Amino acid sequence: MHFLLNFIRFSRLHTIIGTTLSIVTLWLIALSYADGTEMYGSLLGLTIIACLGANIFIVGLNQITDIEIDKINKPYLPLASGAFSLQTGKLIVGIGLAVSLILAVFIGGYLLWTVLLSLALGIAYSLPPLRLKKYPFWAAFCIIAVRGIIVNLLLFLHFHAHINGAHSITPLVWLLTVVIVVYSLIIALFKDLPDTEGDAKFAVRTLSVRLGRRRVFAFGNVIMMTLFVLCILAPFLFKVQVDSLLFSGVHGFFLLLLLLGMLRTNLQNQDSVFNYYRFIWVLFFGEYLVFAFL
Repeated sequence: MHFLLNFIRFSRLHTIIGTTLSIVTLWLIALSYADGTEMYGSLLGLTIIACLGANIFIVGLNQITDIEIDKINKPYLPLASGAFSLQTGKLIVGIGLAVSLILAVFIGGYLLWTVLLSLALGIAYSLPPLRLKKYPFWAAFCIIAVRGIIVNLLLFLHFHAHINGAHSITPLVWLLTVVIVVYSLIIALFKDLPDTEGDAKFAVRTLSVRLGRRRVFAFGNVIMMTLFVLCILAPFLFKVQVDSLLFSGVHGFFLLLLLLGMLRTNLQNQDSVFNYYRFIWVLFFGEYLVFAFL
């Protein structure tokens, strides 16, 4: 049980949930265009395993290269706390890499491109000589490219090709991609808000270090509020396959939650800032549920 809890921490549960929800949502959207009743469950299962393997590799590699920083910013992580040895971390990362590559090569097509591009950006994000996480623009680019673009477009094409024999992006998936690109930008900005102390000490010049928490917090929330207003209007401006009133109503509710969360956040309190970052991930999860079921 102790190992399992530390493995969950090492795997960064919020990223695992986000990856799984995105895959299931894209599978459901592809199924909605199918003529038959086959569910393609094995295709879904193998895709989830391949992508979670890549997910664990990417987040694990980041921890392996950030042990000293995490001792300040995230001391609860297994490598930073000493719960896992460096060798254990490398073994888990190696298994994740092997599983993702084997399944991606076996299935091929768009899934292979999804895994290869995600792994390449994950390596460039964490490892020298690039170590793109040191540069705000490129760090955000990596997160947006993987979470916002690669996952949504290529995995939808993966499912759409296998289920419907089609190789095109539908309006609903384009809208989902735009929305998740914005969420990915906010996640890229806000993930550094709780980590300013360790990042500054190790010369990782994130925007939160350069501009300060307050400015990044305000900038990110203006973007989020704008996104929700546009989502409220989108069903009436564009032809997308959603229940217009419910889609707009849910995003109005998201906007209200965002405003309440902003007012409750104390930027001088580390726990409060971290809780707000987790709240953004909850909205991210909710967004995929909206697109899956509305």
